[in-house]
Amino acid sequence: MKTHVLAANGGAPGKSYPARSPKTQKLLTLLITSTFLWAAPPAQAQPGPMDLFITFTRGQLATQGFTRHAAEVAGHEMVWWEKGTGPTLVLVHGVADQAGTWFQVTPSLTESYRVLLVDLPGHGESAPAAGPLKMSTVVQGFERWLATHAQTPEQAKAAQAPILVGNSMGAWVSILAGFHHPEFVDRVVAVNGGPIRADTGDFNLLPKDREEARRLMATLRDPSSPPTPDLVLDDLVRRAPHGQVARMFEASENLESYLLDGRLGEVTTAIDILWGKADRYMGLDYPERLRAGLPNVHLTLIPGCGHLPQAECPQQFAKLLSEILLRSKPGESNP
Repeated sequence: MKTHVLAANGGAPGKSYPARSPKTQKLLTLLITSTFLWAAPPAQAQPGPMDLFITFTRGQLATQGFTRHAAEVAGHEMVWWEKGTGPTLVLVHGVADQAGTWFQVTPSLTESYRVLLVDLPGHGESAPAAGPLKMSTVVQGFERWLATHAQTPEQAKAAQAPILVGNSMGAWVSILAGFHHPEFVDRVVAVNGGPIRADTGDFNLLPKDREEARRLMATLRDPSSPPTPDLVLDDLVRRAPHGQVARMFEASENLESYLLDGRLGEVTTAIDILWGKADRYMGLDYPERLRAGLPNVHLTLIPGCGHLPQAECPQQFAKLLSEILLRSKPGESNP
């Protein structure tokens, strides 16, 4: 499997992008998940199946009793949802996804935790809604929100930091938050993502037709899972040129400072890796590389699940996540 480079034909059809160095192009592959499905639609477009699905997932959060919050953070409005009492559990989605991605696993979690579902900057209802989207905007906005809005006053007074559960880019952002601000992070559960380079296949990250989209999606799900319907694949192609992935291409940002290759040993926050074993995009060697480099780490594999286990196999994911959160943090001894 070769390291994927975002060549010219990997961009949006009919759209030019600023020149990117080969190194930056490779690093951007860390961002790509099957949540292309939730990329932003073209302006004034008629709602497609993904628009309807997003509306449905967020409606499910409201139906479950989550409260929607909004506040200005680092110069942009950020939106998040809250329900439950107890230790704070922050669920962090991946690129081009949004808070509703967790709706199938939240009912069991809110029984024991104060659950916060955040729309990362530039995603969901969080600004900026258009234009180039820098990784620095995402990381710094999330870390500022974490420092100012994630804890209750009682938790802040008692220095009770939240637990972060991040999927794909959300795992990358969560580990970086623990690295930069360990005082604000109790532990991290990294789900099919992390802050080191990934070797991926030769896929078109902004698919131009149905077959390119089908090939990409097949790598992200377990082979036994139902195939992605053609209607959805076509919607994916329609939305890709306007979504967060394309916007991050436009930003053409140097991502070196957001990677921890060769520095994982400096991460003091405890990390649990919860990995969908059928993820053929990232590959099984990726969690092993994380485990080899992190000092306080534990790896749990989820058979029959791909890159988004919270969506593909939510019951299995929720069960394993609950078990992880009940045991001692990696690096601590069981009582």
